[in-house]
Amino acid sequence: MKKIFSSTGKIVLPLLLATAILWWMYREFRWDDVKRALQSDMSWSWMLLSFPFGIMAQVFRALRWKQALAPLGEKPRLHTCINAVFISYASSLVVPRVGEMLRCGILRRWERINFSKGIGTVVTERVIDSTLVILLALITAACQIPVFMNFFTKTGVTLKGFLGTFTTTGYLVTILSGILILCTVAFLVWRLNFFSRTRAVLTDLKDGLFSVRYVQSPVLFLFNSVGIWVCYYLHFYLTFYCFQYTASLGAMAALVAFVVGCFAVLVPTPNGAGPWHFAVKTVLVLYGVNQMDGAMFVLVVHTIQTLLVAALGLYGVAALSLTKKVPSQPVK
Repeated sequence: MKKIFSSTGKIVLPLLLATAILWWMYREFRWDDVKRALQSDMSWSWMLLSFPFGIMAQVFRALRWKQALAPLGEKPRLHTCINAVFISYASSLVVPRVGEMLRCGILRRWERINFSKGIGTVVTERVIDSTLVILLALITAACQIPVFMNFFTKTGVTLKGFLGTFTTTGYLVTILSGILILCTVAFLVWRLNFFSRTRAVLTDLKDGLFSVRYVQSPVLFLFNSVGIWVCYYLHFYLTFYCFQYTASLGAMAALVAFVVGCFAVLVPTPNGAGPWHFAVKTVLVLYGVNQMDGAMFVLVVHTIQTLLVAALGLYGVAALSLTKKVPSQPVK
C-alpha cells in the first residue's frame, strides 16, 4: 500500500503543481486567441524548422552516452541508445525524472548493459550538463548586464519597480519553485546513496561515473556535449520568429530566456510545465513583451515542443518493438 501511494504521489503531485501554476497564469486568458494564433498569427514554417534541432539534441545525447559506455566494455547499438533516449524523455512527461532510470533499464533489457554502470554514466552526464548550463548562465549574465541597465534607464523602470509588478502569488510561485529545486537535488543525492549500498553496485556506479576519463576521443565527447545544448537553444530560439512580438528580440534575449528556462525545468513537473511558463514569460516581459503575448508564446511553444517529445517517445517504443534483443549470455 505504501508503494502504491508513493508511486501515485510521484505522478499526481507534480501534475497538481503544474496545473496550479498554469491555472494561475491563464485564469483570465482569452482562449479564443489561441485558436487565432495557431491559425493565422503564428508562422508554422519557423516552428517546423525548429523540430530537427529538438530531435538532434536527443541524438547527440545518445551519441555521447554510447561513447561514455565504451570504456566500460559496453557497446550498445546506436539505434537502441537513440530510442532509449527518446523514450526516456517521453516517460518523464508522465513521471518527472523517471527517464534516467528507464533508459538504463532499456539498455539492460535489449543490449545486456550493466544497469549500475549505466546509471553511473547518466550521473556523469548530469554533472557535465549542469556544469555547461552554469557556465552558460554566467556568460549570459555577464553579457546581458549592460542590456538590463540600458533597459532600466530607457524605460525608467527600477529593479524594485519591476519586482513590484509581481503579485503575492507570483512571489509564492518563485519561492516554491526554488524550494522544489532544492528538494529535487536532495532526492537525487539520496537516490545516488541508495544505489551505493552494496559494494558491487558502488563499484559499478563508480566505474560509470569516471568512464568519461577514458573515452577514446575527448574532443568528440566535448563536441557531442556542446552539440546537445546548441541544438536545444536553436530548438527554442527559432520559435521566436513564429510571432511578431518576439521576432525582433534577438538571439541574446532568447539565450536569457533559454537559460532561465533550463533552471525552471529543474522543478519536478511534467516537462517543466508551469515553472517553465512562468519563468520564460517573466523574461519576455522584461524585454518589453506584453504580458498576454508572453503568456501566449510560452503556452504555444511549450505545448508543441512537448507533443514533439511525446511523438519521439512513441517512435522509440515502436522501433524497439521491432529490434532484436542481444542474447542473454553472458548475463552481467
